[in-house]
Amino acid sequence: MGKPPIHPYIILFIGVLSISTSAIFVKLAGDAPASMVAFYRLTLAVVIMAPYVLWKHIDEIKQIQRKDWFLAIFSGIFLAFHFILWFQSLSYTTVASSVVLVSLQPVFAFLGTYIFFRERFTVGAILSLAITLVGSTIVGWGDFQISGLALLGDALALLGAIMVTGYFLLGQNLRQRLSLMTYTFIAYGMAAVTLLIYNAVLGYSFTGYTGNQWLIFTALAIIPTFFGHSLFNWTLKWLSASTISMAVLLEPIGASLLAFWILHETISWSQWLGGSIVIFGLMMFIFSTMKKVKPKLTHDSKDG
Repeated sequence: MGKPPIHPYIILFIGVLSISTSAIFVKLAGDAPASMVAFYRLTLAVVIMAPYVLWKHIDEIKQIQRKDWFLAIFSGIFLAFHFILWFQSLSYTTVASSVVLVSLQPVFAFLGTYIFFRERFTVGAILSLAITLVGSTIVGWGDFQISGLALLGDALALLGAIMVTGYFLLGQNLRQRLSLMTYTFIAYGMAAVTLLIYNAVLGYSFTGYTGNQWLIFTALAIIPTFFGHSLFNWTLKWLSASTISMAVLLEPIGASLLAFWILHETISWSQWLGGSIVIFGLMMFIFSTMKKVKPKLTHDSKDG
């Protein structure tokens, strides 16, 4: 396999730190609509990717079957609404609560495989699901004590996790026939088109943003996307998918610390307790399912 030019764990750390910035950038975007922030994140990512993809993968794109185009369209729609819901949740609740709850995507993915593919539950998976439910309830209850809007933010984050689950399930199917770069490019493009239509219907302005907001849009397109999930895919050559999945669970911790330092957001006892329980439950879930399900990181995460 060869010796990597940089130790994979260093790259993994950079990837975790990069995806942890996503929620911070959204918060810093200020009064820009959540759907517009998502639109420019994906559109700029597509623009950056386009020269390479159209140079190296144009023949593959021309050979894509109609069925796969249909699946790619729905994959992009799911991704678009993941960002709309998750980014909007950050307007109502804290980074800590939002990122912890959107990190429940692996649980929804497993539920999806059970419903659609009759994947059997192990005892460990059932126990870990119960633990994550307890942790989520503690986070939600604590936020409800703060305000009803905070609880609304939690609900939007959970819906965002469900949407990114649909994106990943369709992506796993498409990735059996498409390369990573081709699939990523098409899914991002379809999501950008969905967001273009969504923002146009709602009458949001596509211009008039400040220089700082444009910098944030660009940073979102580059840092969480290319320095985050693309680096995770690079490390797959030397590290197991389960190792990377465990590392991704550090995103809520990294995002919460960045929110504390940069945004001065405090973390309540319910967020500490509930978030810790959720992360513990997700760790148990990954350990209990890694022999049955081999997770494939496509590129974007729930979170990020």
